[in-house]
Amino acid sequence: MAHVLDRPVWESLASRQAPLSLGGALAKRYRRDVNVFASARDDSAEALDALAALVEPGEHVYVLQVPEIAVPPALQASQTALGVQMVATRPIDTAPADDVVMLGDADAPEMLALAQLTQPGPFLARTHVMGAFRGIRIDGRLAAMAGERMRMPAYTELSGVCTHPDFRGRGLARRLSAIVAHAIQARGETPILHAWKDNHAAIALYETLGFRWRADVNVAVLERAPAR
Repeated sequence: MAHVLDRPVWESLASRQAPLSLGGALAKRYRRDVNVFASARDDSAEALDALAALVEPGEHVYVLQVPEIAVPPALQASQTALGVQMVATRPIDTAPADDVVMLGDADAPEMLALAQLTQPGPFLARTHVMGAFRGIRIDGRLAAMAGERMRMPAYTELSGVCTHPDFRGRGLARRLSAIVAHAIQARGETPILHAWKDNHAAIALYETLGFRWRADVNVAVLERAPAR
């Protein structure tokens, strides 16, 4: 039987993040300024056609799910990769937060710049509206941040974890990750996260916080050829 975490993009867009979605009953994607993830409800021909219809010529979307990814006939997979899905299996200890600030619309340009520099995963101009983001400023600069991305019944994803190269080695990412995960648990939800399968350093860090591997996830960049 399928688990709610097997298709996290679909489950998020069909529930708690429906206001951020485009699409219908068979396939959905995030609004174009929020994120690049999209998902079919299942692998039926109708659902795959609906997913393809959400991708314009010259555009691409990311698909992330546990089942093998079926590529709609109208699209092509330009990249594929393997990741891991991890779930918090114990209470996450809180961390000192005196210097941690909530981030919002006013911080969006700095958040985008930091994400573009460090590449923690797809991050667009309004990705910060997916959930609560927290950051640490040093000498007025946004040194590190972490926040919430996909949100489905009973689960919220920890994501956007990154530190500016000038401030690495101070444990900022670990501390922010713990604070975000602790806040998720305080709401009665379970934190999850995704990482590339070969990112052993990140996986080891999250294991020390209390996350454990749940499943490997398939990731594909699906694109439609530009119109001629």
